Amino acid sequence: MANPTPASTPAQNAQGAQGPARNGSARQEGIYGGLAYHLMAPAWLMLLFFLVAPLGIMLVYSFLTKEFRGGVVWEFSLAAYDQFFFDRGLFGDEPPQLEWTYIGIFWRSLWQAGLATLLCLLLGFPTAFFIATRRRGKFIWLFLVTIPYWVNLLIRTISMKFLIRDNGPLNEWLLSLGVVSQPIHIINTDLAVQLGLFYSYLPFMVLPIYASIERYDFSLSEAAADLYASRRHTLCHVILPLVKPGVIAGCILVFVPSLGAFLAPDLLGGAKHLMIGSLIEEQFKGSIGNWPFGAAASMLLLGLVLVALSFYAVSQSRARGR
Repeated sequence: MANPTPASTPAQNAQGAQGPARNGSARQEGIYGGLAYHLMAPAWLMLLFFLVAPLGIMLVYSFLTKEFRGGVVWEFSLAAYDQFFFDRGLFGDEPPQLEWTYIGIFWRSLWQAGLATLLCLLLGFPTAFFIATRRRGKFIWLFLVTIPYWVNLLIRTISMKFLIRDNGPLNEWLLSLGVVSQPIHIINTDLAVQLGLFYSYLPFMVLPIYASIERYDFSLSEAAADLYASRRHTLCHVILPLVKPGVIAGCILVFVPSLGAFLAPDLLGGAKHLMIGSLIEEQFKGSIGNWPFGAAASMLLLGLVLVALSFYAVSQSRARGR
């Protein structure tokens, strides 16, 4: 009598199912293994020359000394960082006091970028959900969202300035409807800067969330409804946890460029509503600019972004470990 063939275990089945894939990947590694680093060389060279090298130059310049007539003196010091945080008087011989001007600009940049991110999320999530749930015409809606951004950012910002000025189309329309009795002063205010940031970076929020919702299995929402979950509970406890990567990616894509933006503050906010990006840009204008101070402010901004992203990466890795 023949011995019965032992039944395969789930682990053996999994290994058998993964066997062809592993063999295929092994064959690909064998074919391209010797060329892998050579194929990556152009990308590494691009990153080296257009990312690492400029950042290295900025880091070096942030430790140099400004020459009185413009330019830099190749004497390394912390004067640029000291200027950002402390005020030592006109001639630099007074006791140091906190320089609230630059700290205030940094704080204004943080809350403006955070508010722009929140507004883009509040409008971008429903927009992305609406587009992703359309059976027909979703590509037309995506086209409508992205088509204004085929135009240069500078032109769009100037158009926004023309629209919201005191005698612009917005105020004329409100006056004609009788909503207001006199023009609303929007230009050269924090509100104007916020409108510019919101308008500039809204698609950066819509598109990642749309991509996440597009991959979402809506049968899970139907199962939640069968279990008598309300729409709010389904949204908060089923949909949002599964589309969270798209939401986080959208928030990062909006917050980081908003933090360093300078076109919207310059053209819409005026001199009294500077952000850190505008401050940095001013330091590199002409031959009399303070290049070490601008480089130091850039490094501080970069450090703030890297710290925030590092905290997020650590929290995500801990959450995955749990």
